[in-house]
Amino acid sequence: MKSRFTKLGTGLGAGLFLSGLLFSPIPARADCTAMVVGKKASRDGSVMVVHTDCCSNSRIHVVPARDWAPGEKAPVYYGIQDVRRPLHDYGEIIGYIPQVEHTYAYIHSGYPHINEHQLAIGEATILQRPACRAIRSKGARQIMTVEQAMLFALQRCRTAREALELITSLLEEYGFLSSCCGPDADGGEALLIADPNEAWDLEIFGVGMDWEPGSGRPGVIWAARRIPDDHVFIMPNYPRIRKIDLSDPENFRASSNHQQFAVDQGWYDPDEGDPFYWQEAYTYLPSDWNLPRMWLLCQTFAPHAVHRGFDNPWSTRTAGRGMFKDSYESIRASRFTADYFPFSIRPEKKVAVQDIMAFIRSTFEGTYWDMTADRDWLVPDGKGGFVKSPLTTPFPNAHWRELLDITHHRNVSMTSAYAMISQLRGWLPDPVGGIYWFVVDNYRHSPFIPVYCGISEISPLYNTYDPDEFQEDSARWVYDFADTLLQLQYQDAVQDLTAVRDPFEEKIFTDQAGIESEAVKTHQENPEQAAAFLTGYVRRLMEDAVQRYRDLRYTLIRKYKNRP
Repeated sequence: MKSRFTKLGTGLGAGLFLSGLLFSPIPARADCTAMVVGKKASRDGSVMVVHTDCCSNSRIHVVPARDWAPGEKAPVYYGIQDVRRPLHDYGEIIGYIPQVEHTYAYIHSGYPHINEHQLAIGEATILQRPACRAIRSKGARQIMTVEQAMLFALQRCRTAREALELITSLLEEYGFLSSCCGPDADGGEALLIADPNEAWDLEIFGVGMDWEPGSGRPGVIWAARRIPDDHVFIMPNYPRIRKIDLSDPENFRASSNHQQFAVDQGWYDPDEGDPFYWQEAYTYLPSDWNLPRMWLLCQTFAPHAVHRGFDNPWSTRTAGRGMFKDSYESIRASRFTADYFPFSIRPEKKVAVQDIMAFIRSTFEGTYWDMTADRDWLVPDGKGGFVKSPLTTPFPNAHWRELLDITHHRNVSMTSAYAMISQLRGWLPDPVGGIYWFVVDNYRHSPFIPVYCGISEISPLYNTYDPDEFQEDSARWVYDFADTLLQLQYQDAVQDLTAVRDPFEEKIFTDQAGIESEAVKTHQENPEQAAAFLTGYVRRLMEDAVQRYRDLRYTLIRKYKNRP
């Protein structure tokens, strides 16, 4: 009997790129990559949550725990991500909800991400159909953005399931409002919600501009699926849930309107007998912006695994179905573009946090999407052949791409904002067990810093950033300075950078067991002293890293200054 599975290879990956690009006339505008590593998939038994290129606001700070008086109200903000606001200014207040008696401490950057109880949340924007969009500049009555819902969850919840229930109830009651690009934002959202025991993928779409608070209608459409403990999952700005099995509440949840809204809009007809596919109902086809990251996950962590396949991406299933005329009707005709990749994969080897760091630093080197492989980078080698120019970079700006006619592909690694890996370890006390591995600017080049969730403050170097003015006392500006100098002669300069960064990161991992052993011992005797110990340690790492990159700038400008 012929197997219904095929190995996913490089050639097929390129074919998927072509099919996705041609079948998806709506370009993606979201840049986040979010991931989960389940506790049985990780090398040390931790759960990991990843969030990259979150937004322009890379300032990180600790929001302390706090008690509240009975009857107080909690403000609902719009503009939490706005980097041009003061550090503790979370935006315009557009509503209130009842406050709770006590809120937990959490770590906040552009988005809030991890709290003192090792609850962590990652985010990625996804596209949604126009009829779903709730746009503030056009008068939407919804007030709950995902970053605000994340904030409330981290303040009030200890576990992933508690957070899932709170976030969805807030969105249903107060209405989901798009936020990722300002008042004209119109995207859906995905949240990866995890604790040391489990992780969930929550996918969110709006209910349009006609929703009214207090109407009794849910203000959001949502579905959630638990990520298997022994799997790795990626959210590449594209919904990953297809079928929803509400008879299995341990693994699936959804809003009451998750299917009916699509029926009412004419996007799904149950009388036709087809299963209800969540992806097909509410979003566009995946494209070159999404598919390569799904492919890379499989190729990196399960290269010999089998995946749902098809004989030919240009099969007769798509012929004559009008797939180039209407993006919605083409979805059914081109189902394979979404259905080919599994929801999540079981890695062939246990995954370490260093493996995830390497993955999110990827520029698709050696693959179809590697921009350094463009032949226009080649120069004569003096021996009758060709070699890459020393100027060859995986981050060609728009002017380089125009000059050399290089097609732009979306790297996993990005040249702005920040990335985080929340590592959740339930066998350790929460202040030590939760690590928020944090990197700013271009995470291909900048160093990761382990920020323990029990620390009390952050070095000012990491919460200072004005995007309009260079600041020597801003970590992001210092890293950006070095990153920019790399482009003078990238192929050589990047080796100077890694010679500085790699030993710094290696020492962190070498020292980690000793640091954490001391922290746990101190925590058992004096939790406040342990918090101070970890706070001082993290601050020293931040200051050391920034100084190393300040010094690196002089090496780069000396060796690669512009010469005739």
